[in-house]
Amino acid sequence: MNASMLSYILFSCLLLSVQAQYCGVREIIRYTQRLLDDSSVSCPCRQTAISSCSCLPIPERGHELACFVDGTKHLKESDPSNPVITRLYQTFQALLDRNLCKRLARGDQCQYETKGNVNEFLKKILTTYQEIDK
Repeated sequence: MNASMLSYILFSCLLLSVQAQYCGVREIIRYTQRLLDDSSVSCPCRQTAISSCSCLPIPERGHELACFVDGTKHLKESDPSNPVITRLYQTFQALLDRNLCKRLARGDQCQYETKGNVNEFLKKILTTYQEIDK
């Protein structure tokens, strides 16, 4: 085995380890911040009442990615013309499908104890990704 072959193998391993930890942090923070700035939804989430507020899952630790997929899918269905929501949903779905962000995905089922309105859901995404960015 020559030196160029060894460096190629080491470079490949490095790429794989970086890819396995790709969480799309900056992109997701940027999109979420944009939605929070645009969002006027601050009414409380009432799971039984029919209101204009969506009740979205606030995930348990380790199930963030699956819940972010579920929540953004719901947002996308309620506002299909919003490109930021669509992009956020597609990013979360790709991260979950490819198992790229190991820190957030312990399974593909969303587990949560509480639900929140759109603002609370978006703030959970933001704080989760800001913790990764540190």
